[in-house]
Amino acid sequence: MGSKIQTQGLDLHYGKFRALLDVNLSIQPRMITAIIGPSGCGKSTLLRCFNRMNDLVKGVRVAGRVLLDGVDILGPATSLSLLRRRVGMVFQRPNPFPLSVFDNVSYGLRVHGETHRSRLVPVVESSLQATGLWEELKDRLDTSALDLSPEQQQRLCISRVVAVQPEVLLMDEPCSALDPIATGRIEDLMRALADQYTIVIVTHNMQQAARVAAETAFMLLGELVEFGPTLGVFENPKDQRTEDYVSGRYG
Repeated sequence: MGSKIQTQGLDLHYGKFRALLDVNLSIQPRMITAIIGPSGCGKSTLLRCFNRMNDLVKGVRVAGRVLLDGVDILGPATSLSLLRRRVGMVFQRPNPFPLSVFDNVSYGLRVHGETHRSRLVPVVESSLQATGLWEELKDRLDTSALDLSPEQQQRLCISRVVAVQPEVLLMDEPCSALDPIATGRIEDLMRALADQYTIVIVTHNMQQAARVAAETAFMLLGELVEFGPTLGVFENPKDQRTEDYVSGRYG
C-alpha cells in the first residue's frame, strides 16, 4: 500500500526561526496517525504543511517536498482550493459559522459552485449521518449552529469537512475544548471515519494517541524524533528522548 502523504527533507522557517528540521515522514491511507510532542515542537506546523495552511503566515519559507499520492503539493501548479478540498482541516476549537446547521454543512459545496438545494439536501443528510448528528438535528436544520453544544459543534465542523468528500482529515487538538465524555464520542467518531479517510491528529494527550492511532510520530524542537506503530512508540521506544517524553520525565 502506497503512502497517502509523504514528506521528504521538509524544512520550514518562520522568519529566522527554523520550526521544522528535515522531516521525513510517510503516512498510510485510511488509518489514524497521531503527532505528539511538547508545546512548540512543530506538531501543528507540520500538520498545516499537508494542506498548505502555513502559506497564510507572513514570512514563512518552506523547503523540501510534501507528496500527496506521490505529487508534490508545494509546487506552483498546485490549486490551493482543490488541495484544501482534498485535505480538510478540523481545528482545536469548534468554529461553526453563524449560520444554520444546514448552511454550515453545505457551505463548502456552495463555495465550489453547487447551489441547487435539491442536490445539497442528500449531502447534508449523509454528512450529518457520518458524524452521528442526523437523528439529533434532522428536525433542527434551520437552527443556528451556535446554539449547539460544544461537542455537537465539533461534530458539525467535521460534517462540514466531510460534505466536500475529502480524502484526508487533519485534526488539530480536536478534543481540547471538550469534556471527557464528549472527547470519548469524538474518538469513537474518528475510529469510524478512519475506514474511509486518512486521518492525521495532533494531540497533547498521549493517552488519546494510544487509544486511537495506529501509528504515532514524536516531535521535539522541530525534529521528527521517532515514528512507527503506536504500541512500539509508547512501550518500546527506540530513542531515549521518546522514552523520556512518554514516561513523563518532561513535556
